[in-house]
Amino acid sequence: MNRVVRGSDGRMWTVKTNVEWSNPIAADEFEHDVNGGPMPGVIMGTVLLFLVVVFVVWTPPEVVVPPWLLLALLVAALFFPVRWMLRRPWTIRAETPGDHDEHPPETWLGVVRGGLNARQEAAKVARQIELYAEPDMNGQLQPVE
Repeated sequence: MNRVVRGSDGRMWTVKTNVEWSNPIAADEFEHDVNGGPMPGVIMGTVLLFLVVVFVVWTPPEVVVPPWLLLALLVAALFFPVRWMLRRPWTIRAETPGDHDEHPPETWLGVVRGGLNARQEAAKVARQIELYAEPDMNGQLQPVE
């Protein structure tokens, strides 16, 4: 999402949001972010697919499988991939080229989890720029030098 906002001081700001497909490592999250990569997820997905195939193949023909059971298996199989997709980190960037007279170029950067949260935060940042000429120092975005 890209949005152009005019600040109260007349500068034009661009507010951008982008989904991050890899987790940005923060200093306080470093120990929790170290993992074995995507391989454990691939192995677990393969094991789950194998168990579902075995479940279907070994079912005797006279057994009637209720549709709610198939739906429950589908929900169980899709729960973690959908949760992963909805909780991806989003980078929010607010930047202005500045003007040559009074204000230098500025860039503010922040990370928010979830698409809906990113959209709400981008709207708050845009409103803050319209009212006070820059993003909130106590908000999710911080100035980048």
